[in-house]
Amino acid sequence: MSTTPPPQAPLTVVPRPGNDGRGADDGALGWLRALGPRGRRAFAGAFGGYALDSYDYFTLPLSMVALAAYFGLDSGQTGLFTTVTLVVSAVGGALAGVLADRIGRVRALLLTVITYAVFTVACGFAPNYETLLVFRALQGLGFGGEWAVGAILVAEYASAKHRGRTLGAIQSSWAVGWALAAIVYTVVFSVADDALAWRIMFWTGALPALLVVWVRRSVHDAPEAAAARERSPGKGQFRAIFAPGTGAADGLLRITLFAALLSTGVQGGYYTLATWVPTYLKDERGLSVVGTGGYLTFLISGAFIGYLTGGYLTDRLGRRRNIWLFALLSALCVLAYANIPAGADTLLLVLGFPLGFCMSAIFSGFGSYLAELYPTTVRGTGQGFTYNTGRAVGAVFPTTVGFLADSWGVGGALVFGAIGYGVAAIALLGLPETRGKELA
Repeated sequence: MSTTPPPQAPLTVVPRPGNDGRGADDGALGWLRALGPRGRRAFAGAFGGYALDSYDYFTLPLSMVALAAYFGLDSGQTGLFTTVTLVVSAVGGALAGVLADRIGRVRALLLTVITYAVFTVACGFAPNYETLLVFRALQGLGFGGEWAVGAILVAEYASAKHRGRTLGAIQSSWAVGWALAAIVYTVVFSVADDALAWRIMFWTGALPALLVVWVRRSVHDAPEAAAARERSPGKGQFRAIFAPGTGAADGLLRITLFAALLSTGVQGGYYTLATWVPTYLKDERGLSVVGTGGYLTFLISGAFIGYLTGGYLTDRLGRRRNIWLFALLSALCVLAYANIPAGADTLLLVLGFPLGFCMSAIFSGFGSYLAELYPTTVRGTGQGFTYNTGRAVGAVFPTTVGFLADSWGVGGALVFGAIGYGVAAIALLGLPETRGKELA
């Protein structure tokens, strides 16, 4: 297969009223003002949904050691939790994307939030390993769809000038949810016995129910995109994203294959770290619950700033250059973090910040980039499929680390995550640059 990107028609940039690059939409928060009142409500709904999605996801990695002890699990079995979640999330993401194109972005968003909240709470009642595995898989249905739907909802309100920063800010909510989970973990595991504490962590996953009530009343689809979608008889057709090009028109097959490969590489690297760093800190570095929370503070702080910085750079450098830059830096940080000498805990603390920064900054351009690669009628279908296929295939990485951990140690096995970032860099060779593209 050729690695030369196909010829692309020049992107036509049509300024939207009030978003001509001057005046009210300038400045540090210009991207937020440019959204307008309805767009800001959509932003708040997507931000909250993704933050709580992150919170519900991290209840498992943070409770992994307690779960392994309670059910008598080995590293391979605990790694399977993450794999099942991410594999099923591919199904959930693809379905949510199709629904977003057929019934609207907001309705699909509500369904995803309700799904992941209900099954996260159910995990807390699991009587055995097998039941917990099933509930966690079902949680993945909602987990897989929320980001894609929320990102599209906001992308269709954002101007081309600010779309990278706007979607980078949405992406930063993942760090907010991660931080909230780390805080709750530190408190719960400090005051409750491990055998009960992991259940309490899952029960707190009911929080998204509060968000659902507000979103249902206050958030609406972007009018222009909704109208364009409704006019099309082919909205939400799954086969459209696999249509090969013809002499008369470009198809989406090439875009879909390379976008899925890009997502696989980035998420394979990310979920390797997100799943196993808490276990690495507690088991191999010998940190207490409070100590682990302290080290994660540096990692999460770096992640939050990385999301915002990456969003800015994806507008300044372009979508492809931003991902290339942070794929390289993320791989280098993983190698450095996993090879810190025993006893050098201060260095472990300090390196957590750039690790979190780089592995998060690479995600900032995803929301804008994937949205811009697909037309309005199949934007949800394309983005939901490619992003979550990456999650599913990338799920092999954390499981591989789990099986390698017994012989290599968790720290040594983490190096495997750097391979994912190399895959992402290669995938970019088959994708076009989309900076400056307006979305109908």
